[in-house]
Amino acid sequence: MKIIAFVGMPGSGKSAAADVARDLKIPVVVMGDVIREEAARRGLPPTDKNLGAVGNDLRDKEGPSAIAARCLAKIRATGAPVVVVEGIRSKFEVDLFRKSSDDFELVEVYVPDEIRLARIASRGRSDDANESDLAKAVADRDARELSWGMGEAIRAADLRIENSGGVEEFWGRVREVLAGG
Repeated sequence: MKIIAFVGMPGSGKSAAADVARDLKIPVVVMGDVIREEAARRGLPPTDKNLGAVGNDLRDKEGPSAIAARCLAKIRATGAPVVVVEGIRSKFEVDLFRKSSDDFELVEVYVPDEIRLARIASRGRSDDANESDLAKAVADRDARELSWGMGEAIRAADLRIENSGGVEEFWGRVREVLAGG
């Protein structure tokens, strides 16, 4: 089974890349869904604070690759020859996926910070900050995710797709990667 995983800072376009995979009928496993499911199981609303705490708790109790380990069951359950994983957060997760698949590719989705901030401000997700100082909230979230090892995961990427142009251009780049080109 081939696993293609997307890594990048919040607001970089990982979800948009995963949407391209869905359009191509490639199954997508979203790592954040594991955390959202656990938060719901615990009766917690899906706020940034709660999801961050659940992510920290899972990693503390089950190890730094806990989220990836939970995703592996979902990946295998698809039975598909190619699966996309959205939302790698650490090198530990990268290492687990590389060990679990003979064909693993890690793709960084990159966008300059000012564009990321604008996208986060406009998307309106429940786990995005509703604070008046969005830049501080995003910086705090970035710091939390970097503390999990996001920087090391990004540096481990096999290739990079820049997402600072138009959406059609980005989708085209993602399609090329998903097609193996």
